[in-house]
Amino acid sequence: MDRIVDLDEAAVVLTERTAGWTSAGLEVGRATWRDASAPWPQPLETDRIRVHDPDSIGVTLSGPAEAWLSVVLFRGGWADVDFIVDLDHAGCLPASEITSASDFGARMDRWVTHTFGSPGSIQ
Repeated sequence: MDRIVDLDEAAVVLTERTAGWTSAGLEVGRATWRDASAPWPQPLETDRIRVHDPDSIGVTLSGPAEAWLSVVLFRGGWADVDFIVDLDHAGCLPASEITSASDFGARMDRWVTHTFGSPGSIQ
């Protein structure tokens, strides 16, 4: 898999946003890492030190009324993005051609707003 997005930089993007998300009333799960060099099935690790060749980083956020967002970013420049706003509004969001950690951060902001609303409306 090509290394388009630096996952350690993406982790910094997530860390920078966590305080704002939690102050807005969201619960942020621990980041999970997958090691490309680990034997199948590759376990998810929460300790970056245990991952020698990261090929993905994931995070989940949950909020009011059981709203939920799961994002797994792959170093190849795409993400699996699943969300639940309510029983009538759930699904996957398009997430391809991510070019950098800053691009990922901008998209995370949009995905969080899509799922939970604007930061002032979350609580």
